[in-house]
Amino acid sequence: MTLTMNTQCPFCSVQCKMTVEITPGEARQRSGFQATGVPNAASEGRLCVKGMNAHQHASSRDRLLYPLVRKNGELVRASWEEALDIVAARFSAIQEAYGRDAVGVYGGGSLTNETAYALGKFARVALRSRYIDYNGRFCMSAAASAGVKTFGIDRGLTNQLSEIPLAECIILAGTNIAECQPTLMPYFIRAKENGAFIIVIDPRATATAELADLHLQVKPGTDSALVSGMLKVILDENLIDSAFIQSRTKDFDQLKADLLRIDLEGIAELTGVSVEQIRTAAVTYAKAGTGMVFTARGVEQHADGHMAVRNFLNMVLATGKIGREGCGYGAVTGQGNGQGGREHGQKADQLPGYRSIENENDRAFVAKVWGIPPEELPGKGVSAYEMMELVYQEQIKALFVMGSNPVVSNPHASLVEEGIRKLDFLVVADMFLSETAKYADVVLPVTSYMENEGTLTNLEGRVLLREAARPAPGETRHDWQILCSVAEKLGRGAYFPFKDAEEIFNELRKASQGGIADYFGITYERLRREEGIYWPCPSTDHPGTGRLFEHSFAHADGLARFQTVPVASQGEETNGEYPLIMTNGRVLPHYLTGVQTRRSPVLAAKFVESFMEIHPLTARKHRIEDGALVRVSSKRGTVTVRSRYSDKIRKDTVFIPMHWGDAQNVNLATNPELDPYCKMPDFKVSAVRVRPLAEEWSEDEGEII
Repeated sequence: MTLTMNTQCPFCSVQCKMTVEITPGEARQRSGFQATGVPNAASEGRLCVKGMNAHQHASSRDRLLYPLVRKNGELVRASWEEALDIVAARFSAIQEAYGRDAVGVYGGGSLTNETAYALGKFARVALRSRYIDYNGRFCMSAAASAGVKTFGIDRGLTNQLSEIPLAECIILAGTNIAECQPTLMPYFIRAKENGAFIIVIDPRATATAELADLHLQVKPGTDSALVSGMLKVILDENLIDSAFIQSRTKDFDQLKADLLRIDLEGIAELTGVSVEQIRTAAVTYAKAGTGMVFTARGVEQHADGHMAVRNFLNMVLATGKIGREGCGYGAVTGQGNGQGGREHGQKADQLPGYRSIENENDRAFVAKVWGIPPEELPGKGVSAYEMMELVYQEQIKALFVMGSNPVVSNPHASLVEEGIRKLDFLVVADMFLSETAKYADVVLPVTSYMENEGTLTNLEGRVLLREAARPAPGETRHDWQILCSVAEKLGRGAYFPFKDAEEIFNELRKASQGGIADYFGITYERLRREEGIYWPCPSTDHPGTGRLFEHSFAHADGLARFQTVPVASQGEETNGEYPLIMTNGRVLPHYLTGVQTRRSPVLAAKFVESFMEIHPLTARKHRIEDGALVRVSSKRGTVTVRSRYSDKIRKDTVFIPMHWGDAQNVNLATNPELDPYCKMPDFKVSAVRVRPLAEEWSEDEGEII
């Protein structure tokens, strides 16, 4: 008899619904599982290769099934009571010796809304520390901050996925949907079948670019300048929507004056995109009756990511393509709960409901829900990478990591690893012994997507309920249960009385009520009945808001804001020693730092090791053979990978995926320069040199020997 479990994929932001069938007696074997997509409003029943094989990591023999504590330098099995006693005792001792802010909390964008909420509350109420942030800082922070400044609200898509086929022109900027969110590709294929003109902006000719009518192979770090060129064409050709600008926006005159001074030939030289292509893209988008713009990490993971996104939003506003059917903007979320994970308190500056920790009214509202005085809430902390710098500087003495792998995911990874080694005490809650968990003093085993009930918010802003499909294996516990237990040990258990995920969600609803991300009208009962509900949803009889900004924007005056954006190349400059630009990204079978997907035999087999994509002409110039092991070095460090020739990448650029650790970790070489507005690191532009591993370089002689 076959057991059928209803669940949803744990990976990307589409959150595809599926069933997993298990043949009895084979529950620990790959052959005993069969995953099938279930019809739903987002993926329409599709699954990609990751979703089809997600069960493999959930049933891996590598899963942690009981707590581990470090004794005599080794991680050994311990009881939950012993592990939790050690955690509470060490946190308390460190805070007593160094202050409450000596303990930091580092979360993840794949945690459920309930756990993300509980983690933010845990940091501020149980630990009473201001230091909490999460790996979502590296995902959508640039788009989030740009959306808040421009629209007054940050939600991944301003409209629904179902409207994509209605767009006459679509711009996909820095997003490789074919490999990162493949179950969404049919929406774009249908749009093209309907006559849509698709523009892809990417330094690589990706699988997504194969769909394009026009591929703008932009130089990394110049996306913002490219859009300034397009805006100049739109202005010069008088293709702006004057009525929309006048009635629904402000600050256009400043932008207009700035655009008039732009030299289009200079933009072409800076970006590597011809004037003709810039003009074609601008005119086609502006003249289209409907249009949508999508950005992702290729645009956002820069030192000017915030401004780059704001410039794309300038173009959306200038042409009036928002707030109506087939028109809008989408920041294509990477992580499974990248949207919900940043709405309810994991970010250093946020409280639940997208409230600000620095706003006195917001502090008072949330403090009342939590039953504490507002003055007891700590203040704003720092971003994820800045936390790692404080760890390295030994200002943060202890760290609680949940659902993340900072040793691999942060830029300048060698500095981060050294900092982690310096910690007085490290706790990691994870399913596996990740690269970070290997340094932990206590490792706490958590349940997988199959076992942990909770809500997640997909890239549209649609809240979905993922039911628990099977009992927790071994001694694993839900991540939110671990937070409640540690809070109890710290003497703050009264603030964490939760018996199940639904109780946490009901408190989250109250804490978000009236906020920008208002979940108050969403309940488990409604989610079971209606499948998913868009926020904001202020009451239980509200249908949810599928399309934003139909009549006004979320600023107090109802108007969207234009922003003047400097025209300049951003990121680390190449030179004689480091002549190439290194960028990074994803490959289809893997997810984030690969902790889960590298433990799936099917997925791991598709990409056993990392690689460096390089143009053949560039490779020959640097004496790189196809398939050779190479060392890619920046000022910060060296990553060792295998070369792969491709004529689909710019000659001045190399590409390395982000899913591997140790010597293959691309972040050993990435640039930690932070965007001043959102603190996003500049992952996408690092000046590097490439050399065959077989060669040894004599710095003194300056020649190959």
